[in-house]
Amino acid sequence: MNKVFPSAAAALAGVVNDGQTLAVGGFGLCGIPEALIAALRDSGVKELTAISNNAGVDGFGLGQLLTTRQIKKMISSYVGENKEFERQYLSGELALEFTPQGTLAEKLRAGGCGIPAFFTKTGVGTLVAEGKEIREFNGEKYVMERSLTADVALVKAWKGDRAGNLVYRKTARNFNPLCAMAGKITIAEVEVLCEVGELDPDQIHTPSIFVQRVVHNPSPEKRIEQRTLRTA
Repeated sequence: MNKVFPSAAAALAGVVNDGQTLAVGGFGLCGIPEALIAALRDSGVKELTAISNNAGVDGFGLGQLLTTRQIKKMISSYVGENKEFERQYLSGELALEFTPQGTLAEKLRAGGCGIPAFFTKTGVGTLVAEGKEIREFNGEKYVMERSLTADVALVKAWKGDRAGNLVYRKTARNFNPLCAMAGKITIAEVEVLCEVGELDPDQIHTPSIFVQRVVHNPSPEKRIEQRTLRTA
């Protein structure tokens, strides 16, 4: 089956709508589906809930959708690199569900596996646990966290074949496999497009069953989020 679409805009067409929940892979600017995010911005859909570790930076990645006010709520673990995110949150323009990073990863993994909830020690006794069920196991307290799923997941892979099998590269893997699992419809942006059978089955990180659409972006920007220089 050929799941490849000619452009990011074409891959989003008929899939994204106002008010949806989207899971977006990446960590900062590492491993983000930049072409799909730009096409999402240009689509004009609004009132979105975005599940992502953070929201990129001002003017790039998910930060673009904050600038255009297309996101109404973020479910994230870190927001420190985006001034517009901070401004909208502090002014009450943007809803935010803060989630510890490991818990966020497990929420997506559990959602993709059909597990509705799980218990974790992370957050017990803090604001994170407010309003949530607490249980004791073996003399220790745990907070119940509900899993996460998304209407649409946007992910970035290094290699992908026409059927949607994906391979990520090093730390750019980050949240991408988890988002791919959690999406009801998953759209993958790949740098290298392969024919079916070219990928070593033992090296595939996300099987094609989780991916419905693929778009080829051979020349991503790969911006550096923070550059530190020193003189010799």
